[in-house]
Amino acid sequence: MILRTHYSGEIRPEMDGSEVTLAGHVHEIRDLGGICFLVLRDREGLAQVTVLTKRADRKLVETVRGVSRESVVLVRGRVKAEPKAPNGFEILPEAVEVLSRADSPLPLDPTGKVGAELDTRLDARFLDLRRPASMAVFKIESAVMRSLRNTFYEKGFIEVCTPKIVATATEGGTALFPISYFEREAFLNQSPQLYKQILMATGLDRVFEIGPIFRAEEHDTRRHLNEAISVDVEVSYADHEDVMSLLENAVSSAYRYVSEICEKELQILGVDLDIPKTPFRRITYTEALEMASESGRKSMEWGDDIDTETEHYLGSLIGEHYFLTDWPSSVKPYYTQPYEDKPEICKGFDLMHPSMELASGAQRVHDYELLISRIKEKGLNPESFEFYLKPFRYGMPPHAGWGLGLARLVQTMLGLENIRDAVLFPRDRRRLVP
Repeated sequence: MILRTHYSGEIRPEMDGSEVTLAGHVHEIRDLGGICFLVLRDREGLAQVTVLTKRADRKLVETVRGVSRESVVLVRGRVKAEPKAPNGFEILPEAVEVLSRADSPLPLDPTGKVGAELDTRLDARFLDLRRPASMAVFKIESAVMRSLRNTFYEKGFIEVCTPKIVATATEGGTALFPISYFEREAFLNQSPQLYKQILMATGLDRVFEIGPIFRAEEHDTRRHLNEAISVDVEVSYADHEDVMSLLENAVSSAYRYVSEICEKELQILGVDLDIPKTPFRRITYTEALEMASESGRKSMEWGDDIDTETEHYLGSLIGEHYFLTDWPSSVKPYYTQPYEDKPEICKGFDLMHPSMELASGAQRVHDYELLISRIKEKGLNPESFEFYLKPFRYGMPPHAGWGLGLARLVQTMLGLENIRDAVLFPRDRRRLVP
């Protein structure tokens, strides 16, 4: 069998005369009579295949003229340097084989010349992802994950995989997806939080995970989904300031990495990436309320969660990534460490982009008795968390960590209107397929 030897992006005009084999989808056909152009698209870009109809084999000409758009083809031929062709070269084919013929008409136009609504694109996601702009997003997302992993490995982290089927809620809330688990009820995990903390008792010290989380919240917004990929870390012998520093450097490094290796994808998307400078600005919860109050907007009571309207106002005022710190203990989960001298305030933080929250984290409670007390304060029953609490009785080091939304990071990095554009197959309250 003839195998692909090159992606389109690997071919250069300097390869003039070289024999190559390309494989991909038929992006476009232009038949001008004496000359016929087949534009082949693979994941690295486009390649123009030029057929001189009077000189070429008749069967080859019939194959090219008869193939439908988006069919899968294998093209074997020679590179010809041609300044007028895309990327400065064309392929003069010796053989064109149709591996899979596409039906017509297509559910949408993958060239992007004819627009389509988001729902139409998601319904035919396999075809939408052939659009260079859609593919560029996920190549960038891959680079973001690689950068994050590089950061963690360079700092001595161990990658872990925690359960996604659990017996109890991570944060004691009601936003859970129940599932039938043999003779019992179980739930899809909201977060790896409890397991990350348990691992701190093992001596692993520094762990990270990139995996799915599930929230049964009835949101219908451009930034919420019911299944998301979360980037989570937990660090022993660290406080909230330590892991905030880790987070801001990981985000800034991801921007830098994308700007270095995804130049073509950024160009396709028309994005001029501005690498955020570290350290990010720190604003306390109390300062945020004061800033919002000074604007003449409706005032919020101390102890309220910051609403979306105030969040957007602060983002427009600050105009860059920033941390919201020193939250009321009543707002944050039970595992968030209160300040010793001001227990009404805790060592929790959120990482904010001007348009939305990206991450949430904290120094955790590691004292067993305090943790029991905090669980009860939240109206929860400690007996429901016995598997989680047990390690705290046998030597739990101080620790801190955070969870970062991967799709939100990519959405804000690229200025995407909807988070669904940063998820291959999004799951929300209405969408369960494809």
